[in-house]
Amino acid sequence: MSSPAHKLRIGVLQATIWRNTNDKGTWYSVTPQRSYKQGDETWKETDSLGFDDILAMAKLLDQAHTWIFKQMQADAKSRKAREEANSGEE
Repeated sequence: MSSPAHKLRIGVLQATIWRNTNDKGTWYSVTPQRSYKQGDETWKETDSLGFDDILAMAKLLDQAHTWIFKQMQADAKSRKAREEANSGEE
């Protein structure tokens, strides 16, 4: 499994951003998770949220959206620079 592109956290909530690529290009996806303790010691993760988690997760997803938007702009700038460099070699 590949490493996440970025992680955002508020308390026990986390949004993990994944960079995906194929021959059609690059896209990003987000996995929301909530950590909880099962018993006294074992930490588990779930995608189920309680009422008190919803607003904080919305804020995390907003931050994830902003990060992805900026990353997509950087990706496009980098791709354009590579294309210009390659066209200069011909």
